Amino acid sequence: MISHPFDAEPTWLNGQLLIAMPGMRDPRFGRTVLYICTHSADGAMGLVINRAFGEIRFADLMNQLGIEGSSDQDRPVHFGGPVDSSRGFVLHSADFRADQTLIIDDKVALTATKDILQAIAEGQGPDNAIFALGYAKWFAGQLDSEIQDNVWLNAPADIELIFDRELDTKWARAIGQLGFDPAMLSGDAGHA
Repeated sequence: MISHPFDAEPTWLNGQLLIAMPGMRDPRFGRTVLYICTHSADGAMGLVINRAFGEIRFADLMNQLGIEGSSDQDRPVHFGGPVDSSRGFVLHSADFRADQTLIIDDKVALTATKDILQAIAEGQGPDNAIFALGYAKWFAGQLDSEIQDNVWLNAPADIELIFDRELDTKWARAIGQLGFDPAMLSGDAGHA
């Protein structure tokens, strides 16, 4: 939990971006941008939104699942994170809702059922969507500690940045939205 001395309540990062600092030591997360789906006293879960899962395309995945359709299947499949890479998630605009959809805020939702893939294939899905394999997970207090140790920056989510398909520049653009030049950031933690 992120808190400040004058905060009455903890500040959770649901619906915000995590941006890896330049000094990130874990190669799985170097230069990544994550969207935080859930964050509470129990831990956090998020999806990497700027890294493709190899050369797999959405159309390939749909074919493997036996889902036919023609709606924009050239989109990349994202590396959502190192946990359970066989599990798929669709991070999408909140204009689509199914029984199992987690509404994160008024703009973004998360669905992890095959129904949304069928809807996308039929052109009935959300206006914007990212399909990711795997996810990132933090145990209670772990993410908060990493932020204090200068591993991550957090920022408000920008809907255009989240769903933009230009993955290679997303990290620099996310930092740029905070008003920083990535070259000016240090990976070293400073404590007073």
